[in-house]
Formats: sequence, C-alpha cells, structure tokens
Amino acid sequence: MTGLRERWRLKAMRTIQERALDLFDEKGFGAVTIEEIAASAEVSPSSVYRIFGTKEGIVVTDIEFDMMSPEALKDILDPGDPVGSLVRAVRTYEAGPEGASSVADADEGPQPEKGPRRRVRYFFVEPSVRMAVFATLDRAGQRIAPLLAEAGELNHTQARVAANALAFGYFAALEQWYLDGGNRPIADYVEDGMRPLRSIWPPSDQEHPA
Repeated sequence: MTGLRERWRLKAMRTIQERALDLFDEKGFGAVTIEEIAASAEVSPSSVYRIFGTKEGIVVTDIEFDMMSPEALKDILDPGDPVGSLVRAVRTYEAGPEGASSVADADEGPQPEKGPRRRVRYFFVEPSVRMAVFATLDRAGQRIAPLLAEAGELNHTQARVAANALAFGYFAALEQWYLDGGNRPIADYVEDGMRPLRSIWPPSDQEHPA
C-alpha cells in the first residue's frame, strides 16, 4: 500500500505542477488561484495545499530531489567530490529527455515553455517565487551538510557552510545561465562558477573535463 500511495503522490505532484505551469504561462503567475490549478489537475484544492502548500511551492519543488531518500542522495553526491558529482548530475539531466530541449534550441535562447525546465523562469521573474527558492536551497543545504561531515574532512560548522555554498552556488550559476540567454549547458556554468570550491575538494578521477 505504501508503494501505491507513493506512486499516486508522485503522479499527482507531476500533474499538478504541469497544469499549474500551463496556467501560469497562459494567465500570469499572480492571476492564477489554487482552485483553478486544482480544477485543471482534477484534484481537490486541499490536495494541492497539502502537497505543495502554496503556489510558490508548486513552482520551486524539485520532485525527484525532494522525494529522494538519504540513501539515494548518497549515491548521487560524492562527499569527497561534491562539486564534480553535482556537475555530473546536471550533465546527466541535460543529456536526458527532460533536459534536452534547453540545449537543443540554444540558438533561440532559453525555452521556459518546454518541459519542466520552463519553471526556472519563475525563479527570476517572480519575487515571491525567488524567496521560496531560497527556503528550498536552505533545506537542501541541511540535507547535504551531514553527508559532507561524515566524510571526515570538515567539521559540522564547515560542512554546513560548504553545503550552503554548493546549494546557493548552484542557484547563482543557474541564474547566470538564464541571464545569458541559455546558449550553453547549465553544467558549464556550474562547473565554472564552482571552480573556487575546488580547493576544498580536488576533482576526483571520475571527473572528465568538457
């Protein structure tokens, strides 16, 4: 039963997020209500509030990351080389079907209307969404910090600072990608922007320069 409930929740989250983005793109973020989103997604307004809390929450939620178990997160984030593993994860995402559109249409600039990547635009054009992003980045930092501390190279305070540098650094790289028109892969911005952190974590043997 737990598996069925989790699958339903995941499907519902994706449907609500997609229908909400359809409405935001059509009417503007401020003009859309939770009730309209619920009707479009064929769920109750209480379900939308229970799953996402707010309209901002619908936009900023990274469904895969937020539902990832600590064990799965350890498989993706290498505590000995978190910068390299983050770059590799972004490159893998961009090479997949969900991430391909933003780079495939690079000469036309960013494509926020195509696929889940379109939600990124709201991070930078809606102040309330930007503030919500900062809260999610803080939570991401809280999840990452214990993994960095467990590696033994950093104490708990250093791990917390480093985790926030990774989380908020990723957001800064993403914003610069958006401001530059999306003409290069996001991973290139992440790799370049986080180069100063390499003094903390030298590249692993798995890292292959682009």
